[in-house]
Amino acid sequence: MPSLNDIRSTFLDFFARNGHRVVESSPLVPRNDPTLMFTNSGMVQFKNCFTGVETRDYTRATTAQKCVRAGGKHNDLDNVGYTARHHTFFEMLGNFSFGDYFKAEAISFAWDLLTRDFDIPKDRLLVTVYHTDDEAATIWKKVAGLPEDRIIRIATKDNFWQMGPTGPCGPCTEIFFDHGDHIWGGPPGSANEDGDRFIEIWNNVFMQFEQFEDGSMRELEMQSIDTGMGLERIGALLQGKHDNYDTDLMRALIEASAHATHSDPDGAGKVHHRVIADHLRSTSFLIADGVMPSNEGRGYVLRRIMRRAMRHAHMLGAQDPVMYRLVPALVRQMGAAYPELPRAQALIEETLRLEETRFKQTLDRGLRLLDDELARLPEGGALPGEAAFRLYDTYGFPLDLTQDALREKGRAVDVAGFDAAMEEQRAKARASWAGSGETKDAAIWFDLAEQHGVTEFLGYDTEAAEGQILALVQAGGETGAAEAGEVVQIVVNQTPFYAESGGQVGDQGFIRTDTGLARVTDTRKSAGVFIHVAEVAEGTVLRGQPAKLEVDHARRSAIRANHSATHLLHEALRRALGDHVAQRGSLNAPDRLRFDFSHSKGLSAKELAQVEAEVNAFIRQNSPVETRIMTPDDARAIGAQALFGEKYGDEVRVVSMGRQANSGKGTDGAVYSLELCGGTHVARTGEIGLCVVLGDSASSAGVRRIEALTGEGALAHMAELSGRLAEVAGVLKAQPADLADRVRALVDERRALQNEVAQLRRELAMGGGTATGPAAREVNGVKFLAQVLAGVSGKDLPALVDAAKERLGSGVVLLIADTGGKAAVAAGVTADLTARISAVPLVKAAAEALGGKGGGGRADLAQAGGADVSNAEAAIAAAEALIGG
Repeated sequence: MPSLNDIRSTFLDFFARNGHRVVESSPLVPRNDPTLMFTNSGMVQFKNCFTGVETRDYTRATTAQKCVRAGGKHNDLDNVGYTARHHTFFEMLGNFSFGDYFKAEAISFAWDLLTRDFDIPKDRLLVTVYHTDDEAATIWKKVAGLPEDRIIRIATKDNFWQMGPTGPCGPCTEIFFDHGDHIWGGPPGSANEDGDRFIEIWNNVFMQFEQFEDGSMRELEMQSIDTGMGLERIGALLQGKHDNYDTDLMRALIEASAHATHSDPDGAGKVHHRVIADHLRSTSFLIADGVMPSNEGRGYVLRRIMRRAMRHAHMLGAQDPVMYRLVPALVRQMGAAYPELPRAQALIEETLRLEETRFKQTLDRGLRLLDDELARLPEGGALPGEAAFRLYDTYGFPLDLTQDALREKGRAVDVAGFDAAMEEQRAKARASWAGSGETKDAAIWFDLAEQHGVTEFLGYDTEAAEGQILALVQAGGETGAAEAGEVVQIVVNQTPFYAESGGQVGDQGFIRTDTGLARVTDTRKSAGVFIHVAEVAEGTVLRGQPAKLEVDHARRSAIRANHSATHLLHEALRRALGDHVAQRGSLNAPDRLRFDFSHSKGLSAKELAQVEAEVNAFIRQNSPVETRIMTPDDARAIGAQALFGEKYGDEVRVVSMGRQANSGKGTDGAVYSLELCGGTHVARTGEIGLCVVLGDSASSAGVRRIEALTGEGALAHMAELSGRLAEVAGVLKAQPADLADRVRALVDERRALQNEVAQLRRELAMGGGTATGPAAREVNGVKFLAQVLAGVSGKDLPALVDAAKERLGSGVVLLIADTGGKAAVAAGVTADLTARISAVPLVKAAAEALGGKGGGGRADLAQAGGADVSNAEAAIAAAEALIGG
């Protein structure tokens, strides 16, 4: 009996032998189809190849595509576990032709693979064709020898595929397997077609036409093939089973569930095990592809799947988390075919464990409250909508979980009442938002969030994606179009553009549509809506258009490097300065980073060098940068640092980087930096390249600011410094290594020359250095020397006064310096006269005459300043009058 892994390999090998490129499965989050929540078929990654927008180096392809159908119009969630063939996760085997072969070859490939390689009896197969597709019917007769009664013509859209209201389309041919008349059901197109006797196993789509808005069609120049065969369905058939859950892969997961819950895999809890097995696959692959549980968008669908499985584990009697313990069994079954699964195993296990631990508290409380509500109702009565809303709003018990729990009790929920209670809450929130002091157009973002939901952010793992333009906003109101030269705010359903938050600036880039090009200059967000501020550079951008969104890669890379370096810098500062260091603001821009932190004094050169060296050591470590989704309390419990100014909900992204033994951080106690952060980061610390700290300064009281450069910016800075150093070495005719000694010698020499010049200037001012100097006159029996000096400064006067006093032996000195129209004045009295005369009143009197005020010093020496040196003679006279007094 072939395993599902064998069947997958046989399929891919068959088409590889027939000239097809084996293409890896694309991620579950589609980047090229904004209308899809998850990849739900094999053709999704080839959509642009079929339309001719994209060409590749092959025209034939084959894939085993992982798919999820659990949200939007393709939603099988509620049926999973209760039917034989419904799944949230499944694998779609497909072969594709992009203008290469067409109907004859596609039908021949399918028939040969099924009847030869898989050895399915020909008499158990029948096909459908579109009722007007005589060509396909003829080919089936020729290739397979099928009689008319086993080629069923279907006139409905079930056998005619369309990509959308317009665009590529074409007829289908489906292949069915007859399980035998012992099973109820009729062939396709009959009244009993919903039975389980005839099961579709393969669908071939012939992309033959292009549909236009007026309803007309014309044949495509490039006719293509898109096929799909569910691995689980063909696997059940080839393993002789009638139930997908009895295949080897699903059975292994069911038995792992039974072992973990100590229960019978085929007993009363059979449905529970089937739900757990299916949901284990979808949740694990979604997490591996970057989706994290949240309360919005794809993250909400993931959480819904996870919690549905966890509730079924609870119903099996599991007291502790179960789902994470089943991941190794899944990796054993599918890890070889999908290597992203073992790579993300640790993340998957931790995410499931944390989510289930948290959910069990909600579940236990919610189920008790639900039982209390049901006890008040008549037998079989529906749960009132208000009660369901109270469970959701107050206790975190979502509506779909309430419905799932009541389903097994044969009860329903008054959904209309629930919706009414929800709308009432939204109205209150809208009124609160309008009065919150936000910008005048803030209400429009709330309304858009209400109408379309919040924007799905894809930028953690991609810089390019497709989106649907939901709104164009100008001057605070919506518009239908924006023309070249106009500035517009663009809202899409999903985006790779990061909106300014947490110190990280918003992304820039381009939004392209079929009719125009917009240059995004900034990205912001309000009410969960991402606002792309853009200028239309070409053509016209229209509301409702699909669009390609491309982030400026070089700019984003530089921002990522700066943001990651900021985390390392924060930790290095804490280790160098102490645990009191906490972030008080930051800026992560493409050209630099800025980090404000609590600290009372400036950093020494040694401390700055230590911090810079430590940051660069962890950059060179090149350790992976990892993210986790946790509750804030759980994050802090393992040592994560919260960032200043951020508002945290009931979930946070925890970013870890760097490895250091015994750090006490992280689940293993060996993480260097661990912070709560919603920004984008490098994949490995080595991508930062280099970090250069430019210095620190005061930001505000008790807050210091460090600025730094990383990557190419840091290298350019270092190159500039090196160039300047070489230039200085050339000027001084010295080797760079000898520059410090050479500069010290020059400084000493300059200081000596300055002192010599000052001395000469003073001597010149006092009489050219002669022994006698200017003559003194006698006033009231006291020698009085007064002089106006040019070419000296106020700071030179004390030394000149002392020299004059020494020359006089006994007497009073008054010197006035002309400082460019203003004046400095100093008075000195020899020691033998200070009992009679004080220098302080002398200098005050002189200063007043010079237009100044005050002055002070000692009895033997005092100084002051004046506004007008032209009054020098009056100042001398004022001092002389005091001496003569």
